[in-house]
Amino acid sequence: MDADFTDFVTAQGARLLRLAELMTGDPHRAADLTQTALERAYLRWHRIESDDPLAYVRRIIVNSYRDWWRLRRNREWSTDVVPERPDPWDVAERQAQQDLVRGALRTLTRRERQVVVLRFYADLSEAAIAAELRIAPGTVKSCLSRALGRLRAYPEFATRGESVGHK
Repeated sequence: MDADFTDFVTAQGARLLRLAELMTGDPHRAADLTQTALERAYLRWHRIESDDPLAYVRRIIVNSYRDWWRLRRNREWSTDVVPERPDPWDVAERQAQQDLVRGALRTLTRRERQVVVLRFYADLSEAAIAAELRIAPGTVKSCLSRALGRLRAYPEFATRGESVGHK
């Protein structure tokens, strides 16, 4: 069991972390969510490894983020902005593009961000997103449409001539 789980984490860990980071917009929150999801999955690994463990862990990340978001409303948060530390191994252009995407994703609502990340990063169908988020497929479509409209209006995408929502 441990070897199978280790293989899963090795193969999918970076992808799950990136999913969480795109969803939250915060690399530290994403690392916490991913760690929580992997801990929960490990405890149930004997039951989920025969199903689709990636979908199961992805679902844990979505639910954990939703729970954190609900609890967040009842807390006070500092308004000081912590400067981002540059990653020494990233090329400047790649970092600039990542910042651009993160900034654009931050303009979306929580649900819009979840739908966009699950659709274009996790490459899920609208039906799969609906099942993952426990919402109607029509809600996924309308949410995705609104989100893509907002992203297309994002000034940096317009000036770079990039289009959002196309693979």
